[in-house]
Amino acid sequence: MLTCWRVADRVEGEWSGWQQDGEGLARFEGAHEFKGVFSRGLMNGAGVFTHASGLKYEGEFVANMPMGKGKYTWPDGSCYEGEVCNGMRNGMGSYRCGRNGALYRGQWRMGRRHGQGTVYYNEEMSSWYKGDWINNNREGWGERRYPSGNTYCGEWKNNLRHGEGTMKWLKLGQRYVGEWQGGVQHGQGTHVWMLGRADGSRYSQSNQYRGGFLDGRRHGEGTFLYAGGAKYEGQWKSNKKHGQGKFTFRDGRVFEGEFLDDRMMAPSEQQMRDDAPLGTRCLETFCGLDRNHRHACQVEFVVLRQNTELRSIYSFYSSLGCARRPDSSSLLTRMQLWRLLKDCGVHRHGFTLTQIDRDAHSPFTAMLLRDLLNCLVTVAYRIYKNDIPSQKHVLAACLSKLLTENILPNAKNVKGFLFQQPGFAAAALQHVEESWEVYQAHCRDQRTVTCRQLLWMFKVLETLLRTPLPLRDAAEPSSCLDLEVRLLSPRQNKSVWSFPLSDIHDLSTEAKDRESSRTEARIRSVHQFFNSCLFPAFERHRLLMASLEEERLLRSQDGE
Repeated sequence: MLTCWRVADRVEGEWSGWQQDGEGLARFEGAHEFKGVFSRGLMNGAGVFTHASGLKYEGEFVANMPMGKGKYTWPDGSCYEGEVCNGMRNGMGSYRCGRNGALYRGQWRMGRRHGQGTVYYNEEMSSWYKGDWINNNREGWGERRYPSGNTYCGEWKNNLRHGEGTMKWLKLGQRYVGEWQGGVQHGQGTHVWMLGRADGSRYSQSNQYRGGFLDGRRHGEGTFLYAGGAKYEGQWKSNKKHGQGKFTFRDGRVFEGEFLDDRMMAPSEQQMRDDAPLGTRCLETFCGLDRNHRHACQVEFVVLRQNTELRSIYSFYSSLGCARRPDSSSLLTRMQLWRLLKDCGVHRHGFTLTQIDRDAHSPFTAMLLRDLLNCLVTVAYRIYKNDIPSQKHVLAACLSKLLTENILPNAKNVKGFLFQQPGFAAAALQHVEESWEVYQAHCRDQRTVTCRQLLWMFKVLETLLRTPLPLRDAAEPSSCLDLEVRLLSPRQNKSVWSFPLSDIHDLSTEAKDRESSRTEARIRSVHQFFNSCLFPAFERHRLLMASLEEERLLRSQDGE
């Protein structure tokens, strides 16, 4: 604000009588200066006032006061251009901050942002607020776009989201419509989690919560609709199902009772209908035991308590060694299952992978989530059945023990040589079908290969190569030569087909975080080994065996 100043030094310009009138220059006490139009000795009309501090005003004056339209310029580079009243910003005007480049365009009152206005918080104008202001604060209705691209449209108070409003989280694919308090979700509202694809398109379904919020968390009464078709209605506490509630499964079954920390409390048998269908058909048989509905329900509730984590584990291992599909719908294969079981150490309980999963030993067999659960139930019973004192709920107790002690603490901590490096694994698995053909050719009992057969296979193939295959690593899988093996070795964390590479290029000691050039070199060596060594030798061996068989048949015919 500029006030009337006494002339100290001098006055230059036009005079009318004893008063300055017309164009002139005046210097005031304190080294302030005005150059412009005077009327009857007062600054009236257009002029430029320069304050001793460096502040400058260019615009209209009325009776020594900035009034009308003008422009302020501060020493730090900040500037205001617009309407002025009694030396203060008042009315419509634009202000740009010299320190951070923020720009405000809108209404002012007594030097403060007040009324309708828009502020751009960065020079790129990608972060902004458009709406109501009261005494320099966002208050009333307004729309805010954050630097991340997230947006909020609704009511404000004291610069915080407060009242009714809609928030959209761009990268997270989430939306909330409802009440706010102090900048967070508080009161009644609806939060939606959109399911997105890699190309940015949307599914028609989404997870959705409608109900109470407290300090940004789901709290009180609320309903959660799952994309898969399930629904929960009941009480919440700190984002978790807690208290009395009703959970309706996808297949129509209903659990109604108490929840604690997002988990269903074990129901009594009367709470489940005797004819209720089993939601997951993974519980059809349990290691040769007769299917029992009481056991099935107990096992299923153990699975449901860990439902989120088990789905996450399934998704994680189904992506190993292969590129994810755009809709994230990769299915778990037997080879990925074996990696999961080895990572969790289930083979250390006296059972090999071949004994645990003997029925379908092809590495390409796809498994649904229910198949994985059925496998875990089977493994849990075989490992822990003798450790459970009571046989009343033996299956549920065994599964709970397996999940607690083996699966949950160790899953996703991928060990071994093959899957630790995603790029290398994808390259190596390009040869898995031909490797499977080699494997099957040496299955004496048409099911599995033993360590003895494995060593003999390498020995036979070695004779057909100019460069001998290194058999030192291949001889290490087990001291028991009759032990059965799959494409994953029974003791070492290496792929059987990767043994020769550990000697040729010392790949087993390469750190997974080495520079990309060495990774590419390893991948090239993988392709070279399979295409130039193993498969050509196997093909020559197959042709040799066919030739010998043909010769044997000719001799047998000649003998006749």
